Amino acid sequence: MKTLQDWLDFCERLHPVTIDMGLERVREVADRLALRFDCPVITVAGTNGKGSTCAMLEAILLESGYRTGVYTSPHLVHFEERCRLSGQSASADALAEAFAAVDAARGAVSLTYFEFSTLAILWLMARAKLDAVILEVGLGGRLDAVNIVDADCAVITSIDLDHMAILGNDRETIGREKAGIMRASRPVVVSDPVPPQSVLDQAQALGADLWRFGRDFNFSGDKQQWSWAGRGRRYAGMAYPALRGANQLVNASGVLAALESLRARIPVTAQAVRNGLAMVELPGRFQIVPGQPTLVLDVAHNPHSVAALAENLDAMGFSPTTHAVFGAMADKDLQPMLTRMGPLVDRWYFTDLPLPRAASATELQQAWQGQNTRKDVASSVHANPLAALQAAVDAADPADRIIVFGSFYTVGGVLKDGVPRLQAKHLTS
Repeated sequence: MKTLQDWLDFCERLHPVTIDMGLERVREVADRLALRFDCPVITVAGTNGKGSTCAMLEAILLESGYRTGVYTSPHLVHFEERCRLSGQSASADALAEAFAAVDAARGAVSLTYFEFSTLAILWLMARAKLDAVILEVGLGGRLDAVNIVDADCAVITSIDLDHMAILGNDRETIGREKAGIMRASRPVVVSDPVPPQSVLDQAQALGADLWRFGRDFNFSGDKQQWSWAGRGRRYAGMAYPALRGANQLVNASGVLAALESLRARIPVTAQAVRNGLAMVELPGRFQIVPGQPTLVLDVAHNPHSVAALAENLDAMGFSPTTHAVFGAMADKDLQPMLTRMGPLVDRWYFTDLPLPRAASATELQQAWQGQNTRKDVASSVHANPLAALQAAVDAADPADRIIVFGSFYTVGGVLKDGVPRLQAKHLTS
């Protein structure tokens, strides 16, 4: 293997299953690599809001002059997006070197694609002389590969039903898995306004320093500005975060609590907080692409995040017709998502996705037909997200809006192949 793509192709073939929860194999290889960090580490788990939380943490710390490392997954377009060093995606050559280091250390140990790539990115970050590291948990928490790192602060965002075949069928069980990233006597920030009791119980059992939304920190706001208050510190008169959506204030509140809990080690100024939140960027999270018709991209792919998307769409104002491009994995709880979006969408464009565990466009259409009560709504099926988007653009008037949502592969397919080059009678980018 010479290139990053060579290594990624190799990793996809290496392990017999895609998801193999457990830390024994990945911890063994991490020990051989002697992975360790000499700077504060923040891990972020949750069902929704993880990516936004990581992006806001990074933006504020960069504004404070710190050298940051951020690991997030999955990526939208390029694998390199998963590792950012001082605000820039790692190079393919640097990542290829990291994969080679992991391969040399693992010996006969078999690793999944996610485990292999996680170790490679941690190895790269550990050698980068960083001031702060932010790690997004891929799935769950307790048994996720990221959890081999003992974080100085854990953040748990909103918890809802997703990946139920692996994590459990209710919020209490899922919350217990997320709580696995906590460490004894160290801060854990719970930004879910109504957290599962299992999360609170685990914090108490461990003796973790629990920062709970509504008790240890909170926010208030009006149409122009918002304020935050935590343990002994307040920020007043702040502009709203650059990331759109009412749910982002909850995420931002958790971010400020996490930074406050680590103030002795990585202090940030009020100006850095204001600048970071004002300039943070994160593609695919209620991202509005300039042009006509309005194009909205959102990786909402479970009932909780789709409900937030619907609320944000309601707040946008009137559009004569709403067109929706949708693609999702087969294991998702489709009915609540389709039901919630049903009143808002006037035309559906269901798309296939390029991986075996995705639901086909036809399956999505059938799921929609099973609960649709509106006789005036049409639907169609398409081979890929770009074809679905092109069909929506061709049918849309300038005053309409187009929503592309669902799997990262749905939004990523549009960002990779569609929006920059889309030639259409209305849409510009």
